[in-house]
Amino acid sequence: MFSLFGRKGEEPALPKELGPLGIPIGGALELDLLSLEADTVGGTPGMRLPEGGTFICAAFGEARLDADTMLSRYYDEEDRMLQVLSRSGRFGDAIDDLSIYHPWDSVVPAGSGEWERWTGRDGLVGQSRYDADGILFERYWGEGEERAELVEFVEDVDDGRDKRAIHQTCMLYFRPLGRTREMLLINVERDLSAGSSRQGGSIEFLLGYGLGAADVRRV
Repeated sequence: MFSLFGRKGEEPALPKELGPLGIPIGGALELDLLSLEADTVGGTPGMRLPEGGTFICAAFGEARLDADTMLSRYYDEEDRMLQVLSRSGRFGDAIDDLSIYHPWDSVVPAGSGEWERWTGRDGLVGQSRYDADGILFERYWGEGEERAELVEFVEDVDDGRDKRAIHQTCMLYFRPLGRTREMLLINVERDLSAGSSRQGGSIEFLLGYGLGAADVRRV
């Protein structure tokens, strides 16, 4: 007879540990952002700094950027994102870079002309500097004054119920903030399962800050 509760004595499957931080969807991390707060003293963030405390993983995404770099991302219900760069994306391997991002703004261009203004050959995204309503950021990727090509990849995102493939083209900018840097990630996102246009579904603006390995721990 089929049983909804499994066989007698059968142990329930443990949640799958995901990525280099090794937490499952629904799992928790504890963020200690006191060092970030100290490092930004004397500067004015573009928006309120992300808060420390418990971070519950609501979704997990990953993408292979090149032979040596795996991008792993943990999202919570507030759309905050912990981003990790490592060689393999597996728990226990060395982490090359750890940062936290949170949403700042979002734009949905109306038509091909607006898309061209943002992402075309001479578009705003990819220029050597980006002026965000009077806050000036310098380009982090690419050298020289000419517009740089955007970084492109597909991120596979799993929220425990559905899996999606998100095509992304992006550029990273920065500006000094106290003793650290404030990062601006401009991300053109297109959900490949949602029939978005070839140009993209939206342009997302996220502010981020580098973290140390000791700032994040599993609970």
